[in-house]
Amino acid sequence: MTLDDLPAVNATLNTLATCFIIGGLIFIKRGKKRAHILCMITAIVVSAAFLTCYLIYHYAHPVTKFTYPGWPKVLYLTILFSHIPLAVLVVPLVLLTVIPALRQRFDRHKRVARWTYPVWLYVSVTGVLVYLMLYRWFPPVAG
Repeated sequence: MTLDDLPAVNATLNTLATCFIIGGLIFIKRGKKRAHILCMITAIVVSAAFLTCYLIYHYAHPVTKFTYPGWPKVLYLTILFSHIPLAVLVVPLVLLTVIPALRQRFDRHKRVARWTYPVWLYVSVTGVLVYLMLYRWFPPVAG
């Protein structure tokens, strides 16, 4: 594996995180607390692996440009400009959700999780969309 493989690895990790976030939500709504906990711990571990790979890749490749013109670029930038601030916000949100759960303050955990899960889910899904647009659907235009 090389550094150039990391964007695909990151997209895979984001896809996995998405699946575990959704699974955790389904399990808690069905009252299956152990399965919820397992899904959410896995989502956190997968997301931490993503963040590590993301930082390594962007340390080596600080600038990534979307070169495809027209409506794809407008769509890409729209998704990216909503993704970036929410991606920064999701880290403290996850911490503010997990800490009360660890302290068995489930009232607070539930209150914060209502904000955390949709943001985290959006960031995970749009991260995959950014990858697909940048590397698969609209690769750099030669010229």
